[in-house]
Amino acid sequence: MQDAQHMLEPKHRALLSVAAERGLPSAGGIGLCFQLLSLAAAIDRDCAARLAPHGLSEGKFVLLFLLHEQADGMAPHELAEGAGVTRATVTGLLDGLERDGFLSRKAGKEDRRKVKVKLTAKGRAMAARLLKEHTDWIGSLFADLGPRDAASLRGLLARIWSGTDAGRAASKELAS
Repeated sequence: MQDAQHMLEPKHRALLSVAAERGLPSAGGIGLCFQLLSLAAAIDRDCAARLAPHGLSEGKFVLLFLLHEQADGMAPHELAEGAGVTRATVTGLLDGLERDGFLSRKAGKEDRRKVKVKLTAKGRAMAARLLKEHTDWIGSLFADLGPRDAASLRGLLARIWSGTDAGRAASKELAS
């Protein structure tokens, strides 16, 4: 098991050091938060490194994922909503994927303003391959956790999330 300090991003180590020097009672919680943020950043970097050889960003990968099982395609606004990005962002991502031959956009027959986005054969093959590779890789990150550990981690993360602004907003939304 690695020392928690070595898992931290340099900026987090520096901030945690200051918190410890000042004797902040919350230094332990700050350290856990920074450890979680550093883990997320490491996973993000690994993800980018796995997608880059294919000329893909995480955003483009998400669109391939969303389109993978959609034989009839999807409208750009549906893709934006599904990916959690703006319509302008999705347009840029689609432009790149279309340029690279992964998808095509077709105007509707009745209403040419209605566009459907579909994967090409190249896009379907890439999506299928990357979905398998990516899900296997993500699964491997948690392979050492047994069912009890995974359930415990899931519960702990949910408890921490409930203390965030987003978690409190979601709780209020569920209550109403």
